[in-house]
Amino acid sequence: MTTSPTTISSTDVAALRDRVTGRVLARDDLPDGGPTAGEAVAPHSTLVTHDPDVAVLAATEADVAEAVRFAAARGLRVRAHATGHGAASDVSDGLVLGTSDLAGVEIDPGTRIARISAGTRWKTVVEAAGEHGLAPVTGSSTGVGVVGYTLGGGFGPLVRSHGLTADWVRGFRVVLADGSVVEANAGSEPDLFWALRGGKGGFGIVTRVDVELAPLRTLYAGALTFAAEHVEDVLRGWVGWTASAPDDVTTSAVVLALPDLPFIPEHLRGQTVLNLRFAYPGDAAEGERLAAPLRALAPVLADALGEIPTTAVASIHSDPEDASPSWVFGAGLRDVDGAFLDRFLADLGPGSGSPFVAAEIRHLGGAGARDVEGGSAAGGRTAGYLFSLVGVNPPRLPDMVEAAASFTQWSQPWAASETNINFLPGPWTDEALARAWSPETASRLAAVRSAYDPTGLFDWRV
Repeated sequence: MTTSPTTISSTDVAALRDRVTGRVLARDDLPDGGPTAGEAVAPHSTLVTHDPDVAVLAATEADVAEAVRFAAARGLRVRAHATGHGAASDVSDGLVLGTSDLAGVEIDPGTRIARISAGTRWKTVVEAAGEHGLAPVTGSSTGVGVVGYTLGGGFGPLVRSHGLTADWVRGFRVVLADGSVVEANAGSEPDLFWALRGGKGGFGIVTRVDVELAPLRTLYAGALTFAAEHVEDVLRGWVGWTASAPDDVTTSAVVLALPDLPFIPEHLRGQTVLNLRFAYPGDAAEGERLAAPLRALAPVLADALGEIPTTAVASIHSDPEDASPSWVFGAGLRDVDGAFLDRFLADLGPGSGSPFVAAEIRHLGGAGARDVEGGSAAGGRTAGYLFSLVGVNPPRLPDMVEAAASFTQWSQPWAASETNINFLPGPWTDEALARAWSPETASRLAAVRSAYDPTGLFDWRV
C-alpha cells in the first residue's frame, strides 16, 4: 500500500461519482458554491488542515463500500471522518471518507438498544433516548461523534457509576478493506468486536454501532465554581474526598482561565476559577448529601449543582462546541497526592502564567476500572485519575507543547501504565501508542488489524 501522494484522473473521479449517491469532491474541483474537498472534511481543531486527493461524503453504507474499493484499487490510504474532533495531524493525500451525512438513530425501548449510524453526534442519541426515559453512557460533550469517541473507549461523566461507553456497545456494522460488510458482536467476528471496543482504528469503516441504553431519567449533577483564591484549598480538599468517594459518584476538577468574551457570564470574564464537576445517577436528596462536603470546601462563587434530566448531561462540563484552534494533551495518573498538587498548582494554577485555558483532573475507578465480560481493548482502566490540558491560543502553541513535555517528565512518579487513546495528543507515533494499551492488548490489536486490513488501507493515526 503506497503512502505517497497519488494522482487521480478526472475519469476515475467521474466513475466513482457514477457509483455513489453521496458527494465526491476531488482536490482540483472548482467550488460551485459548495465546499472544497478539504473544507468538506475540515477537523474540529482549526490548527489541523486536511487536503486529501478526494473526499467522499457517503450517504449510504453502499457508498462507503464503493469508496473503500475505489481507494484499494488505486493504492490510496483511507481515513474516516465524522465530526473531526479526534483529528490531530494534517492529511495531504489519499481518500477521506466523510460519514456526517450518514446519520440517524433508531431506538427500541423494549430492548433498550439504540442503532446509531456512523455520522451521528451524541446529542441526537441523548435527545432520542430521553423520550423513552433512557440515556446513553456518553462523554462530557454531546457534540462529538458517537463512533470515533466510542472506538476509543469513552471515559465520560458517568464512568465510575456506569463504566466506559464501549462497555455498552452490543454490536458494530463494518465495511472491511475488500468492501465487504460484516456484523461484529459477541457471536459474530468476536475478535473484531473485541478490538473495536477501545482499539480505535485500522480495522474497517464502522457504519453503525448498536448501543445499550441505561434506564435513567435524571441525575444529581452539575458544577460548583470557586474563585481563584480558593483554588488550592478546594483542589486539595477534593483530592482527599476522592479517596473514599462512592463508586457511583463521578467528579472532576478543572482550573479554568476564562477569556474576556461575551459568551462568558460577565462576573466571570477574565478570571481564573476552579470548576468542580459532579454526577450522581440517583436520588436528588442523596446526591445533595454526597455533595455536601464539596460545597463546604470554600465559599461557592456559582452553584449549578442539582437535579437535571439526562438530556442535559452536557451541562455538567459545558464544553464549547464550536470549532476552535484547540490543542489537547492528556495523561493517565495512578494516583494524585499533595506533592503532585504542589507542582500542578505551580505550573497550572492561578498566577502561573499557564498557556492553557483548562487543566483538568478526572477521578476514575469504580465501574470504569472493571472490564466487560468477554473483554475489550479499551485502554486506560488502570488509571485512578485522568489529567488533561486544553489550549486555544495558536501563538502560544510552542509554550503548550513545552509545558506538556515538562508535565510528562515531572509526573512520572504518578503516571499510570496506560493513557486512554482518546486523550493522547497526536500524531500517534509508535512511542505515543505504547502508552495507550498494555503490551498484551497492543499485540493482540496488531494481529487483528493485520487479519482484517493486511495491506494497511485504513490510516487511523490522524
